[in-house]
Amino acid sequence: MKKVDVIANSVIPVEVVPYNPGWKKEFDKIKDRMLEMVGDLILSVEHVGSTSVVGLSAKPIIDLDLVMDSYTVLPEIIERFQQFGYVHHGNQGIEGREVFERTADDGFMNYHLYVCPQDGKGYLEHIAFRDYLRTHPSAVEEYEQVKLSLARQYRYDREAYTEGKTEFVRSILNKVMH
Repeated sequence: MKKVDVIANSVIPVEVVPYNPGWKKEFDKIKDRMLEMVGDLILSVEHVGSTSVVGLSAKPIIDLDLVMDSYTVLPEIIERFQQFGYVHHGNQGIEGREVFERTADDGFMNYHLYVCPQDGKGYLEHIAFRDYLRTHPSAVEEYEQVKLSLARQYRYDREAYTEGKTEFVRSILNKVMH
């Protein structure tokens, strides 16, 4: 069965909005909160995903990678996050990226929270893709057009929207990771 995001029995549409400079401030607030909870267990907090690229339209959801030295600290991170109402969902099929979900409103805008080892594939790909876009304005324009087109085409199908971006993302990662 296809996974869809639902609120009050209605499917949440895919919404790609123009870049908002406030996303950086919101990331900083969420980062500070993460550091309060698990700062002693991690190396850094990275703003990744489309909201981390100035000028790029995006779904208004902050993506954060909390970088850990190794998986040896993950059990303590899971335990600590559980105390604050987060649920650990494993890697959801992506090596080197552990997914956490907040279960209570914490006053921040929507965000996706990942905990990754510093040498994990998921983390390294997030950083490589972000950094490439930050230094290649033509790629930002191209990616934005891909996203806007997919958001129109798959307005009520997040899975298809995400899958549709894969070819573009892989093309960039193939340039920078090999």
